[in-house]
Amino acid sequence: MMMNETKLNMHFSNDLLKKVREHFLYIDEDPILKKERLFFDNAGGSLRLKQANHIFSIIEGIPDCSERNHKTAKHLIDIQKKGIVDLQTIFNVKQGSFATYLTASQAIFQTTGVIAEHIQGTNIVTTSLEHPAAYDAASFYANKLNKELRVAKSNPLTGGVNVEDILALIDQDTVLLSVIYASNISGAILDIEQIVQEARKKNPNLFIIVDAVQHAPHGLIDIEKTPVDVINFAPYKFFGVRGCGVAYLSERAALLPHHKLKGKKETEWELGSPAPAHYAAISAIVDYVCWLGGHFTTVNARRQLFAAGMEAIAKQERSLLKIMLDGTPNVKGLREIEGVTVHLDDHDLSKKDFIVAISIEGTNHEDAVRQYEQHGVIVYERVNTSIYSKRMLDSFGMKGAIRISPLHCHHIQEIETFLRTTEMISSQHKKH
Repeated sequence: MMMNETKLNMHFSNDLLKKVREHFLYIDEDPILKKERLFFDNAGGSLRLKQANHIFSIIEGIPDCSERNHKTAKHLIDIQKKGIVDLQTIFNVKQGSFATYLTASQAIFQTTGVIAEHIQGTNIVTTSLEHPAAYDAASFYANKLNKELRVAKSNPLTGGVNVEDILALIDQDTVLLSVIYASNISGAILDIEQIVQEARKKNPNLFIIVDAVQHAPHGLIDIEKTPVDVINFAPYKFFGVRGCGVAYLSERAALLPHHKLKGKKETEWELGSPAPAHYAAISAIVDYVCWLGGHFTTVNARRQLFAAGMEAIAKQERSLLKIMLDGTPNVKGLREIEGVTVHLDDHDLSKKDFIVAISIEGTNHEDAVRQYEQHGVIVYERVNTSIYSKRMLDSFGMKGAIRISPLHCHHIQEIETFLRTTEMISSQHKKH
C-alpha cells in the first residue's frame, strides 16, 4: 500500500501512477536476471515505453521502401510525416528543419561544424559542464579554424553555470555559443531563456546550440521562448528506442552549406532513405506524454497536451526528489543519513532535474555502485578517470560521485527502498 500521496505533496494520484507504470517495460525487474531491481540510472539509459518498442518492431519489419508510390509505401511516408509533426510538438516549432543521426552526439558534432565553418568570428563560447560531444566539438572546430575557445566556469554551489559568467565571454566576434540545458551530473537546469535573450543583446547575430539530451525527458522545451539555432535530444533517453539522435535547426542554420543531395531543397538535412520506424517510436513518446497531459488539462490541442504532460512529469519528479533528499516518516533522506554527502545540493528544486550526486564515507564510488547492485539497485559512478566526467567533476573540485537518476514513474516505496539501502551501505562502512 502506497503512502498517502497528498501527505507528501505528490503530483500524481496513486491511481494515475499505477497507470503510468503500466506503460513502461521492466520498470521493477531485471530483464536478464529475471529478478526485482530498482533502475535508477535513467540519465545513462532510460526505462522504455512498451508502445515505443512495440511500434518500432512492427514498422521496422515492413520491407517496403517508403519512397515508392504503392499504398504500403505511402503509409510509411505518412508515419514519417506524423513523426516530424510530433518533433515540432516536442520543440514547439513551426519552421526550421530536423536532422537525424545514429546518435545525438553525432547530431551536435555535425551541426557545430557547419556553423563554425561558415560563420565569421574569432571565438567560440561554451561551458565546463558540457557533454564531451558538445565540448569536444566546440574545441575541435576552434582548433581547426584557429578560433579562441572560451569556457564559462561552473558554480560548485548550485551545480550549474551562472548566466553572467556565460555572457561575460560573448562579444561581437563570437561565432557560436554551445550550452547544455541541464547537467548530467548535478541535474542543475541552466536558465536557457535568459541566456538566449541576454546573449543576443550582446550579439544579435549569434548562433546558439543547446544540448537538451539530459533535460528533454524531465522538462518542457519551448523554442518559441528560447529561439536557438540548434537543439538536440536522444529518443532513447526519452523513453524511446536506441539508434537515433535528432537535431532541430532554425531556418538560418538549416540554410548554411551542408552535405545534401543537389536535387533536394536547401533546408533539407536528411541523407538517404528515411527510417519510418524511428519516427513511429518518436510519435509513441509524444502520444504517451499527451495521454498523461490529458489528466491535467481539458484542452485537446496536441502541443498543449504535451506541455501539460511534461509539466506534470517535472512536478512529480520534483516531489520525488524532495522525498529522496529529505525522507519520509518511515526513512531518513539523503541529507540526514550519517556518512552520506549530497553534492551540489541546490535547495531550490525548481532549478534541478531528477538527478542526485552523493558520496558515502568509507568507500569509493565504484565499490559503492557495486554494493548497490548487490542489493538490486542500479546507479552509476561518475569519476574523474572517465572522459565523460573528468572536466565537469574537476570544475566542481570533485573526484567523483554516485549518480542517482530515477524517473517520474517511480513511486515512494522505491525511493524509500533506495534510502534504506543507502543507510545500510553507509552504516556498514562506518563499522569498519
